[in-house]
Amino acid sequence: MLLVGLTGGIGSGKSEVSRRLAALGAVIVDADAIAREVVEPGTDGLAAVVAEFGDAVLAADGSLDREALAAVVFGDEQARRRLNGIVHPLVGARTMQLIVAAAEADPHAVVVNDVPLLAEGGMKDRYEAVVVVDTDPQTQLDRLVGMRGMTEADAKARMAAQATREQRLAIADYVIRNDGDLDQLQKQVEEVWNVLAARAGRLTP
Repeated sequence: MLLVGLTGGIGSGKSEVSRRLAALGAVIVDADAIAREVVEPGTDGLAAVVAEFGDAVLAADGSLDREALAAVVFGDEQARRRLNGIVHPLVGARTMQLIVAAAEADPHAVVVNDVPLLAEGGMKDRYEAVVVVDTDPQTQLDRLVGMRGMTEADAKARMAAQATREQRLAIADYVIRNDGDLDQLQKQVEEVWNVLAARAGRLTP
């Protein structure tokens, strides 16, 4: 098994790269999806969040009201740390379960852990390879405003809250540049996949 970290700034197209790697045969372990899973209704994670922050973070249907929770922890570093102290260990444990299961199912699996904040979390050493989806900041801004409907100020604030382009590139073993069209993107994804698959023993180099 080859364990790969995949990251990229907001609006970089990381999710698109993840989908394309999955289509080629990668096993995707999505940190954001797991973070949602561990606080679904009925989970110990949700119970712990409610115990810490109160019923006000629950929606009418008993699920987590993410906007309400964000309002509680936004700008409050201690509250954010308390939340992370609940969620991060659960995400880590579930991530490890999925990685182990993938390795058991296929000793030559390429397991791609899709982690938006890999650079920010100093997690490079957890992976045998790190793939960074790199995009010009202006392209990121245009996508966030044009495709996601953010205001320019909100988009810039979200970008500024993440690692810089230089910080992400500094941890990259492989870089996929996503400023062009989808054909160009697909070609790069396939090139990186072929290298990763060979390293995992899936293909003859």
